[in-house]
Amino acid sequence: MCRIAGIIDRKANSVQILNDVKYMCNAMKHGGPDDEGFYADDTIGLQFGHRRLALIDLTAGGHQPMLAVEEKLAITFNGEIYNFQELKKELSATGYPFRTQSDTEVILAAYHTWGVSSFRKFNGMFAFALHDQSQQLTYLVRDQAGIKPLYYSVQNKQLIFSSEVKAFKKTSYTFVKNKNWKTYFLAFGHIPQPFTTLQDVFSLKPGHYLKWDHEYQAHEIISFKPLPLSAPITSPLQAAENLGKSLENAVQRHLIADAPIGVFLSGGIDSSIITLLANQHTGKNLKSLSINFADPTFSEEQYQKLVTEKTGGIHQTYLVNEQDFNAGFEEIMTAMDQPTNDGINSWFVNKYAKENNLKAVLSGIGADELLGGYPSFSRMGLIRTLQKLPAFILRFCERLPSEKLKRIYYLSYKNPIGEYLFLRGFFIPETIAKILKISKKEIDQLFEAFPIGDEINILQGAERASWLETSIYMQNQLLKDTDFMSMSHGIEVRVPFLDQHFLATINGIASTQRFPAQKKGLLIQAFKKILPEAIWNRPKMGFSFPLQQWFLKGGQISQEQFYKNNEFAVKLIEKFKSGKLHWSKAFALYQVCKED
Repeated sequence: MCRIAGIIDRKANSVQILNDVKYMCNAMKHGGPDDEGFYADDTIGLQFGHRRLALIDLTAGGHQPMLAVEEKLAITFNGEIYNFQELKKELSATGYPFRTQSDTEVILAAYHTWGVSSFRKFNGMFAFALHDQSQQLTYLVRDQAGIKPLYYSVQNKQLIFSSEVKAFKKTSYTFVKNKNWKTYFLAFGHIPQPFTTLQDVFSLKPGHYLKWDHEYQAHEIISFKPLPLSAPITSPLQAAENLGKSLENAVQRHLIADAPIGVFLSGGIDSSIITLLANQHTGKNLKSLSINFADPTFSEEQYQKLVTEKTGGIHQTYLVNEQDFNAGFEEIMTAMDQPTNDGINSWFVNKYAKENNLKAVLSGIGADELLGGYPSFSRMGLIRTLQKLPAFILRFCERLPSEKLKRIYYLSYKNPIGEYLFLRGFFIPETIAKILKISKKEIDQLFEAFPIGDEINILQGAERASWLETSIYMQNQLLKDTDFMSMSHGIEVRVPFLDQHFLATINGIASTQRFPAQKKGLLIQAFKKILPEAIWNRPKMGFSFPLQQWFLKGGQISQEQFYKNNEFAVKLIEKFKSGKLHWSKAFALYQVCKED
């Protein structure tokens, strides 16, 4: 797990682009504290950089950028390939001469043997740049689930890429702010891909690779997502059995490491299952950690104990209080690569993982999105009903007194993004327009034209909800926040529910079995024998902090100096102070206004 960066610019001075890449890597040192390295091909103006967090092959053999095949191939790689041992065995049989124990070398060997079709063979989380000197091609490649970030900019026959958006500003190249980032952020609570806070800097789509042709100094972006399976499983028993076996195998794969690895246990269904499955493979060597609060409204300690009583390892519980939050607030803000309304909880989890001498932690991210754990799955019928109303009625809903009802306005868009914003949107267009002092028409046009892709068009009901939750909320909010908050502490977070083999299993199950009436019913059925009933037979409780009280008392986001040039923002903050505005909206307002 690492940080990567690079520049391809044939017209640039080689010393300058080396310095630029060094500046980029230094800005991301927190995510790769163990080592650094650089690779150049001056004949084409190429420079790769790498910051390493060592988990597999801790020796110098894992140093990057790594070269292979008479130094005709070079790679800078961020991530883990969980099936690298199986691939290595297959490649060794062809006579490939491996020199290290790293999964990085397996990527090079696989590409050398199978070309770009190798990308589909990798089961893991990855973002890498691979230079093929013989073909005069360079590839940027991102995993199918979008777990690891990879940002790029193509301008004036130049390609610049990085694991973090902040790194682009450290170069001698000019990058200006994306004029729409605040609009996106106030509506979504995050900045949705492919957009970023910088103009002309984009997020590479999950399951895609960018191919750069050095001869023509041109690029194209190509998908390598797996083809959909046919003949889905319709038997409830078979579906539960397949899911159970597949997840158990995924957890076992995700425990592969040459450095200390643990599990984050919140006390909910997903993390409890991951912990219990990890315990089957590690036993007394399992390290698990939990966060709790003095306020019982937010604490899940009683459910965590039900799980740890079944495990044989060492469990650490950390009590987070208001003083801890106040002391860490500035570090939390610094850790953000891009503005977000979430991520504070992830910062603390990884802080304590670091204190627990761990280098990697397993997380339950993905189960809710893939298996129907959110309220959105039962609201798709309501969306279809509301969308039958005339557009002028949907737009009129913006005048209704309830904030939730006001979001019906988003369904007037002839774009599925309106459905997502109805389900999870923060501020409505009228409010955004007043905050940013722009026209509502401009906002409407921006969201109507949002590039969401064609995949969702054939989906309905729960499958459509799963796509929205997975492709927008999970990839842009949960995974992005988890990545930069974990990397700020030099911790890797692994997500077994997004294992490629597990995803194939899930996608091979008929919708009626995958999304039963009971939320995450298929997952519960698969693990009823090991999961305490008190954990699965209770109302869903998200992993949240008492931030409403802490922000009000601490005053970090309510100081009038942040909003002095914006009368409407001042009014909203006054609502927050009187308890009439949720902390997440006030936090979003703070991040937008402090930029002015």
